[in-house]
Amino acid sequence: MSDRKYRQRGYQDDDRDREKPRQAPRSREDQPPREMRAPNFPGFQETIRCSQCGQVVSPPIVGDTRCPKCQVALHSCAQCANFDPGARFECMQPVAARIMPKDAPNACSSYDPRVRVERKTGSQEAPSARKAFDDLFKF
Repeated sequence: MSDRKYRQRGYQDDDRDREKPRQAPRSREDQPPREMRAPNFPGFQETIRCSQCGQVVSPPIVGDTRCPKCQVALHSCAQCANFDPGARFECMQPVAARIMPKDAPNACSSYDPRVRVERKTGSQEAPSARKAFDDLFKF
C-alpha cells in the first residue's frame, strides 16, 4: 500500500516544496518612459428631471409649473429634494403637518427642486433623413 493518502498528481510532490527564484524588482529608471495622455472624461451637468416621466425641466419652478410631457405638478413633495419617505411627515425639514397627497401642487416654503448631477453625453442629434438625402445629391 502506498504511503500517500491521495493518488492525484501534485499532492505531496517534491517539486512543490522548491521555491521559484525571485527576480529583483525593476526600478523606474530601467523601464521605458510611458506616453502621458490627458484623460478624456466627460463633463458633468446639473439637471432637474420630472419624477414621473424623467423629462428634463427648466429651472424656474413656481407654484403652478407643470411637466411639459406628462403635465404632473412640479412644485410638489414628490419633486422636492427634502422628500424622504422614512422621515417624520415624509419631509427632512421641520413641518407642522403632513401634506397629502405628495404629487399634488402645494405652497410649501421649504420646497427645493431635486437636482441631479449627470454626465454630459457627446451624442448629437442625428440629421434628418431628408437633409441627408439632399446633402448626398446636393439639391
